[in-house]
Amino acid sequence: MKVARITKAVAVFAVAGLVATACSSSLDETSSESSAPASESAAETSADATVTDTLKIGFVSPQTGPLAGFGEADQYVVDAMTEYFAANPIVAGGTTYSVEIITKDAQSDSKRAGEVAAELINTDGVDLILAEGTPDIVNPVADQCEANATPCITTVAPWQPYFIGRGGIPGESAFDWTYHFFWGLEDVAGTYASMWNQVDTNKKVAGLFPNDPDGEAWAANFPGLTGGDGYKINDPGLYPNGTQDFSSQISAFKSNGDEILTGVPIPPDFTTFWQQAKQQGFDPKIATIGKALLFPSAIEALGEIGNNLGTEVWWTPTYPFTSSLTGQSAAELAAAYETTTGRQWTQPLGFAEALFEVAAAAVVAAGGKEKMAVADALKTLKVSTIVGDLDWNSGPVPNVAKTPIAGGQWRASTGAYPFDLVIVDNSLYPNIPTGGKVEALK
Repeated sequence: MKVARITKAVAVFAVAGLVATACSSSLDETSSESSAPASESAAETSADATVTDTLKIGFVSPQTGPLAGFGEADQYVVDAMTEYFAANPIVAGGTTYSVEIITKDAQSDSKRAGEVAAELINTDGVDLILAEGTPDIVNPVADQCEANATPCITTVAPWQPYFIGRGGIPGESAFDWTYHFFWGLEDVAGTYASMWNQVDTNKKVAGLFPNDPDGEAWAANFPGLTGGDGYKINDPGLYPNGTQDFSSQISAFKSNGDEILTGVPIPPDFTTFWQQAKQQGFDPKIATIGKALLFPSAIEALGEIGNNLGTEVWWTPTYPFTSSLTGQSAAELAAAYETTTGRQWTQPLGFAEALFEVAAAAVVAAGGKEKMAVADALKTLKVSTIVGDLDWNSGPVPNVAKTPIAGGQWRASTGAYPFDLVIVDNSLYPNIPTGGKVEALK
């Protein structure tokens, strides 16, 4: 069956070392091109597809630096997709396309992200670009693509900092070349408030917001989005990424009597903050932290003080979706990743694969790789992916398709890994199964 075939192929592929990084230790500036006969298509089958061509896809993500957790699974996905397309080239408009994936490390730096996107377009001659990993990465990549008339598909950034942060005006404007899929701040705020409602608190919320595109968007929107439930956010001001002393923020939270903690720090900054908070006696009853608590490595770095910390959940092995390319379920993809890499699954894994699902679907819908045709196809594209059903016809703004979200807490585990991310709130998407209930930190 298809699932077994691709899972086995990925494992053999990794063991044999036939990967894009055969001569490199990272994704940066590596490429791999499929060369299998055009006998089977990733998304379309045609006995008349005798013309052959190459589809060049650029892929940008943070492989190093403080945002590297977002790119941790990308090498696995690029390897798997390279192997998949080698056996299943894309057939569109009567042409069979082998797929070449050219990858770049954004190094967790916005300037670098824009530079490598320009390099992919102007030097490498890619047909389209994929990117993921917070607004710091996807926004400059998308801006380069918009300026250079190249279709771009991005993910893993709330739609507001992606769309509004790039100058888009809801209800008034749209981009021509750049398309995105993820949830919005209204979704994460609703999920967090639903989690807070399950714990007895004074509804005073400590806001930990950095001075970056995510932090600015969360700080500006969260008070209004959660205020209807009676929650009041105490925001002592944006702080710079890389802060080593959070004493002033902790003092402000303690003085205000805050019993809830939320925010969107980068992973190393939250580790520093939470260790100092414990040392200085700031003990909220519940904490829901975006970005920093998405990854197992971040929780493991905290040890026992990481138990029951909460975060948004955008993808887990329990999600009820399958890949439109490989046919793998979310559980099968996570299991294959863990078997091949020896590491625990991570949320961006599903979204990295979904980028390639959308790319393949767009090329098929466009009838080929012509750039304007691909961009036009994305305007109205509908595709079911391993992260959910995506529909660019339903908004919330042009260029954006929304994805499901749930709430989770990290729980100490006796299994193969120290912590498991347990879904404890599915108020926005009841079809996502829960594995437990919200538990207070103390």
